[in-house]
Amino acid sequence: MEKMVPLYNTENIPGQKYELIGLVKGTMIQSKHLGKDIGNALKSIVGGELRGYSEMLNEARALATKRLMQEAIDLNADAVVNLRYTTSAVKQGVAEILAYGTAVKFV
Repeated sequence: MEKMVPLYNTENIPGQKYELIGLVKGTMIQSKHLGKDIGNALKSIVGGELRGYSEMLNEARALATKRLMQEAIDLNADAVVNLRYTTSAVKQGVAEILAYGTAVKFV
């Protein structure tokens, strides 16, 4: 079974004391193939959800989170607090997702 580290998007874990280990992050740059990009361009004209882009961002977010978690595991962290995500467009059809937070050790 793959080791997991609990992730929290709050600064504090109720009832838990811990010391800070440091920043952990995971990043992913992802693109969709040309066919889906053309389909999404046509969809943007008539409106509605651009599912190809939603899928792309979800896949990238999941991998960025996995990479963040691996950094935390490598540091022997017990959890990650203050988890945040940010995204940016590298170019059309290409997005970067950055997941970052603070690795902590329970005391």
